[in-house]
Amino acid sequence: MNPEILPQERVSKRRLTPLRRFFYALLAPLGLAVLRFWWSTCRIVRVSGEQHLAGALDKAPSLLPCYWHQHELFCARYLLLQMRRGLKLGFLISPSVDGEVPAMIARRLGAHVIRGSSTHTGARALRDYYQLLVKEGVSPVITPDGPKGPRFRFKPGAILLAQISGRPLLPMAYAASRAWLVAWDKFVIPWPFARIAVAIGEPVAVPRSLQVNDPEAMEALQQQLERELHRLFHEAREALQ
Repeated sequence: MNPEILPQERVSKRRLTPLRRFFYALLAPLGLAVLRFWWSTCRIVRVSGEQHLAGALDKAPSLLPCYWHQHELFCARYLLLQMRRGLKLGFLISPSVDGEVPAMIARRLGAHVIRGSSTHTGARALRDYYQLLVKEGVSPVITPDGPKGPRFRFKPGAILLAQISGRPLLPMAYAASRAWLVAWDKFVIPWPFARIAVAIGEPVAVPRSLQVNDPEAMEALQQQLERELHRLFHEAREALQ
């Protein structure tokens, strides 16, 4: 089996020339300023389940936050705020030239950057993630449906990663009082001055006894996690009523 841990990406054929590197070095601070301004206009008015994150970190120095790709903007915002409490957060970003500016922004925010692509899967990816989780105490964010989908489908790679590392999956979701939905992937972009609610579920430990080559057992766990992520979204949405 070749578990799909990293999101599928189109690999750019462009090269990181000195001129482009200089341009990106100028663009990254601008992008970060826009992002911080956007975050500052929206208020996180409710976070449910914060004790689940604290409880998981009391048991181990790292975990696997997981949320749908569409919920990146404010689930990531919440997790970045937890770094002051000792969370070592990591983000997977494309190794192509297209990922240079996002990588610069993530580093400026104090996060660890993991450069990976759709060709970096299977045993090699598991080894690298294991090193981060267990040896370095980094909590890499997992978006189990990835930017290319299928949307709202919990792929098996994250489950296998949790199993071999012994670190729990921490399901999350958020809702905004007002938001745009990007047409092609339904990515949620809150309007400025929107109210935000975040919901965090109980950590999910994947038992060592789970047979990953048993399609029925794997499918059952995938569906359980999909239901939980959808439940958390509805919980966050109801908190804004």
